[in-house]
Amino acid sequence: MRSCVVIVGGGIVGLATAWRLQQAQPDLKVIVLEKEPGLGRHQTGHNSGVLHAGLYYRPGSVKAELAVRGLRQMLAFCAEHQIPHDQCGKVVVATTPEELPRLETLWERGTANGLQGLRKLNPADLKEVEPHAHGLAAIHVPQEGIVDYPAVTAKLGELITRAGGEVRCATRVIRLEPRPQGWTAKTSAGDFQADFVVTCAGLHADRMVRRSGIRAGATIVPFRGEYYQIRKERQHLVRNLIYPVPDPKFPFLGVHFTRLIHGGIEAGPNAVLAFAREGYRWTNINVRDLAGALLFPGLWRFLLKYPGMCGYEIRRSFSKKEFARSLQKLVPEITAADLVPGETGVRAQAMLAEGKLVEDFEFVERPGMLHVLNAPSPAATASLAIGQRIAEKVLTRHDS
Repeated sequence: MRSCVVIVGGGIVGLATAWRLQQAQPDLKVIVLEKEPGLGRHQTGHNSGVLHAGLYYRPGSVKAELAVRGLRQMLAFCAEHQIPHDQCGKVVVATTPEELPRLETLWERGTANGLQGLRKLNPADLKEVEPHAHGLAAIHVPQEGIVDYPAVTAKLGELITRAGGEVRCATRVIRLEPRPQGWTAKTSAGDFQADFVVTCAGLHADRMVRRSGIRAGATIVPFRGEYYQIRKERQHLVRNLIYPVPDPKFPFLGVHFTRLIHGGIEAGPNAVLAFAREGYRWTNINVRDLAGALLFPGLWRFLLKYPGMCGYEIRRSFSKKEFARSLQKLVPEITAADLVPGETGVRAQAMLAEGKLVEDFEFVERPGMLHVLNAPSPAATASLAIGQRIAEKVLTRHDS
């Protein structure tokens, strides 16, 4: 009888895992269970479409390793399957003297992580790459780019089914129960028997851990990121990707500019607490989700640690003028009149009880099961490498 692996979650990481398992062991039965009527409806489908090269991540971290490897794999996948992508490059810009040492740290990290073609830019050099950007210094990262992640997701789903796998949408996993040889996934569409279960549940990752009878160790706190788009007649102000230097005192990157793969320029995101795990607007409220967040002591410790930042993020959410003022640090010519409402996304961020964000990718393992508990950016870029890593873990443990 064929061994069966059930993947919970039809986002890009879950699909990449299913595909990698099929590649490694073609006779394996693979079933993907997705609660939505289609694939990639949340983090994957609301992604800004950036290909991250690994500049920001601590050398030696899982993020750094899988981002660098995953970028190469994603570029090869897109080229093979004719998926729209463009390795257009990015500049990371220091706008104040205080940011210059942090920019140098990014240079050291990028070099340690093996990024190719990095270039330090003075103000004149920066103007050659991004004529309307302002800064004291910058790093040009030529390996970064943009891609159509929904198209990647659709192609993975097609490849999985073509190879004999099953993709079951509108199938919500209610509970995961152990059995003598493996697990039973109790779902809204019936029971599925599996020798091994992998959960890639994104915004519900911690709940899926608990539904298997395990203590999660971290809680998913949903942060909504809101974007504006630049009016067409002002899109000439940005050529490709313009990013700030992250401030280590704060847990979020900061607003930036992104050229979209199908046209247009996006500006953002901010980061505000979402009142629902799938809450893309202030008016989207899920009582269970909101109560869970407000009763989680880690959230209050986080808010007490960063009160100014949290208050400013909320104010900026309601003020286009304030949003524009943040963007002007990178491109001074931007005005509030140049901004029109854009897309929103909700980031699934694992947080510890002491109020600290889980920075690296994190997996929770037990016999016959592996949970992806934390997979924030650059998970989309790294998805094929993450899937490969999970497939190796699954097959090694399943065969032992």
